[in-house]
Amino acid sequence: MKKAERRPRLPKDVSVAIAAAQDKKASGLVVLDLRRSSAFTDHFLLCTGQNQRQVKAIADAVEEALKRAKLRPAHVEGYDRAEWVLLDYFTFIVHIFTPTTREFYGLERLWGQAVRIVVDEPEGEATGKASGPARRA
Repeated sequence: MKKAERRPRLPKDVSVAIAAAQDKKASGLVVLDLRRSSAFTDHFLLCTGQNQRQVKAIADAVEEALKRAKLRPAHVEGYDRAEWVLLDYFTFIVHIFTPTTREFYGLERLWGQAVRIVVDEPEGEATGKASGPARRA
């Protein structure tokens, strides 16, 4: 009998960011749990927008959702070019890429020692729930 896979528990703020990104149809959502590494933050949330307009829409949605939760980014990078937008919330960082840029920089490879949590794509339309099911890869 196969043991049931335990769903990793993500911090609420990361779950809010996931839901906002999913609402704007972000793809390839992955959380890197960096707490057991020598990283400067606890989690990375990585996702992809299909073009620069969608990358900006995802960044805006994440920022707005977290603003409602009384969180503002300490730093934002890359918004004008929208190839890779970084939203730094100290305990987690949101990275939003175009497909080509995500492949080129390969953060998942660079942080290969991190626990990788793949966020399943929502079925049908985004539900606005805190997060879809996540599984360890």
